[in-house]
Amino acid sequence: MIKTSSYRAITAKSVLGLISLFMLIPILVVMWSWLEPMEEVWTHLSEYVLPQVIKNTTLLLVLVTVIAGSLGTYLAWLTSMYRFTGQRLFVWALMLPFAIPAYVLAFVGVGIFDYSGIIQTTLREIGISISFPNIRSVWGAGIMLSLVFYPYVYLLARQAFLSQGRRALEAGQMLGLTQRQAFFKVALPQAMPWIIGGLLLTWMETLADFGAVSVFNLDTFTTAIYKAWFGFFSLTTAAQLAALLIIAVLLVLLFERFWQKRRSYLPSAGQHQRIQLKGWRNIWAMSFCAIIFLFAFGLPMIQLIIWVIKNYHYDLDQRYWGFVTNTMLIATMTALFVASLAMIIAWIQRQYPDRTNQLLVSLTNLGYAVPGTVLAVGVYIPIAWLDNRFIAWGVSSTQILSGSVLVMLLALSTRFLTVGFQPIDRQMQRLTPNQEQAAGLLSDSLLHRWRRVFLPIISPGVFTALIMVFVEVTKEMPIVLMTRRHGWDTLAVRVFEMTSEGMYERAALPSLSIVLVGLIPVILLIRQSDKG
Repeated sequence: MIKTSSYRAITAKSVLGLISLFMLIPILVVMWSWLEPMEEVWTHLSEYVLPQVIKNTTLLLVLVTVIAGSLGTYLAWLTSMYRFTGQRLFVWALMLPFAIPAYVLAFVGVGIFDYSGIIQTTLREIGISISFPNIRSVWGAGIMLSLVFYPYVYLLARQAFLSQGRRALEAGQMLGLTQRQAFFKVALPQAMPWIIGGLLLTWMETLADFGAVSVFNLDTFTTAIYKAWFGFFSLTTAAQLAALLIIAVLLVLLFERFWQKRRSYLPSAGQHQRIQLKGWRNIWAMSFCAIIFLFAFGLPMIQLIIWVIKNYHYDLDQRYWGFVTNTMLIATMTALFVASLAMIIAWIQRQYPDRTNQLLVSLTNLGYAVPGTVLAVGVYIPIAWLDNRFIAWGVSSTQILSGSVLVMLLALSTRFLTVGFQPIDRQMQRLTPNQEQAAGLLSDSLLHRWRRVFLPIISPGVFTALIMVFVEVTKEMPIVLMTRRHGWDTLAVRVFEMTSEGMYERAALPSLSIVLVGLIPVILLIRQSDKG
């Protein structure tokens, strides 16, 4: 019996090790690329490309930090501490920008506020000539990314303020402080670990963004990787640029883990009575929340719907249904594959919770922090090498794996495994020792116990994992764009192609489809959030 148990533990550890290695291969391949010198290319990059890339990336991070941090924190404070007209509505409405991919909000923003956009064109037609700042700039990209990413700060900061309740204000009053002073001197310092945690998530999203910066014609690390691959036709150069981006992302990830530990020490204040705002303060709070909601979600949705109504008879054709079919195919395949891997990992972690397995589980979930452009390069290189070996061995006369659905499936699974693992793991924790003992009495067969006991208990988590991964793959652009076979397009790739040509109205139909699908996890999130 002891030998059997030991054998099972070793087998489980081996399986988990293989899965973690599978997830780490793209990262290892990218880092390994530095062993191949590319002096001429890097001389060109260091002189003409990297300075602008580093400058734009740094400025974007600063803008997103300031704007998203300020918006998320202030909105969280308003909706958690005060009661005003529409407060209960704005609590969940301010989460809706989560449903809009950054690249969709980017091209809609350009279509509305650019010189040739709707607003400036309409003003010129009625004789009003106003020169707007150029939205196709770093500040324009920073604002759009902030409107998409501020909910990360909003959600975490709101949890902190709800946990504090009115204690912060009451403590400030005892010290003779006004409400404003109490916010800055008492409440904000206590909530800072949560706020910084949200900001670090926005940094990772900003570093990983490809579609939005492409719309604004900004050179960042992600666009530089894409251009190195498809412009210089150098996978090695793309991999070396990707390695630099991985280092930046890993540094952000380490900071995020540090602040995540600090967030666990704030006690909960339970339910608290919000302060009723009256007069101009009530109008200000309602107006500010309404304006942010309007620009982050309301106006983009209205504009997309208008464009769809004007152009659906051009775009709703057989090609569009091909985009839908391809999107559903790769999203469904990835969701099923990820959910299966996540169930295996969660079960092994529960049965054998030693330090080695905990480390391996952490490694398997590392892919979500890595940008899609990096994973695309990291997966494509070994697949292309394997194709070349097949040709050299006479197995095939052409490349059969490169550009196939398999490449996309591997890269997407690495990227979104943690999205599927988290809900399944949380549901697995609800399995009590008594239920496991009862399952053991039913049968010695592990497969039988899974079918009769484990699956019924974790099925809600599996369902959530399938939905979340499906939605994330539907929105994913760079991985599919960079690894697909020519002509095999999804909704996200269609958006990229149309926006690259400045045909924003023609990008509206696939964008609206993506946003509507993206509302599903947001609705789930709203149902789980605070109702107050």
